Amino acid sequence: MTLRPFHLAFPVHDLAAAREFWGGVIGCREGRGSDQWIDFDFYGHQIVAHLAPDAAPAAAHNPVDGRDVPVPHFGIVLTLEDWQTLADRLTAAGTEFVIEPHIRFEGQPGEQATMFFRDPSGNAIEMKAFADLGQLFAKD
Repeated sequence: MTLRPFHLAFPVHDLAAAREFWGGVIGCREGRGSDQWIDFDFYGHQIVAHLAPDAAPAAAHNPVDGRDVPVPHFGIVLTLEDWQTLADRLTAAGTEFVIEPHIRFEGQPGEQATMFFRDPSGNAIEMKAFADLGQLFAKD
């Protein structure tokens, strides 16, 4: 099966802040937009920041590998090199991590590099990477 790009629309409080974060910090190329929304190229996938000033970020968490993971969240699976480059870029930009970059499930099926942070509107993002992409759906 050939992977197809996904599409995700999410609320933001401020389009200028979204543009700076998603374009400037994360490095997403900007696509079409208006005064109400902006398309971003999220590693080949289409995400759309929609202006929704009154939207409140979710505050739920679930325990995973001894840490409180924010729910809902979204992200992408990167190569380890791209993941580290992004972790370094986020750190240099002063991004406050919900969960610092680390290796989860170390030595177990599904071992992965992961980090969680929020965009300026409070949307939770997880970026992860696998040394062995074949572990993406590994079971215990």
